[in-house]
Amino acid sequence: VQLQASGGGLVQAGGSLRLSCVASGGTFSSYNMGWFRQAPGKEREFVAAISRSGVGTYYSDSVSERFTISRDNAKNTVYLQMNSLKVEDTAVYFCQRVRIWPRNPYPYWGQGTQVTVSS
Repeated sequence: VQLQASGGGLVQAGGSLRLSCVASGGTFSSYNMGWFRQAPGKEREFVAAISRSGVGTYYSDSVSERFTISRDNAKNTVYLQMNSLKVEDTAVYFCQRVRIWPRNPYPYWGQGTQVTVSS
């Protein structure tokens, strides 16, 4: 499965961004999907996950009141709507299939998308 994340950019604190991730080469609707991020000098961390159907979602405590994960199985795409962004949200964001619900991803990473939040 190939995953391509996009939608990152530079935004001021308090602003919003919407990330997208398009999957190809597999059966997208059969995968639980997640967003993960890695800040400079830090380990990659879990952000949010969504079940195959889109009914179930799960968030890290640091984003649960601000981010929303969604998916469109007809478009093989998962989204991350990020509102009220903080400087500490600055990171490279990756999408990946969730191997063990909700936080454990498959260990293969594609190219992420950079999100930079300025103060």
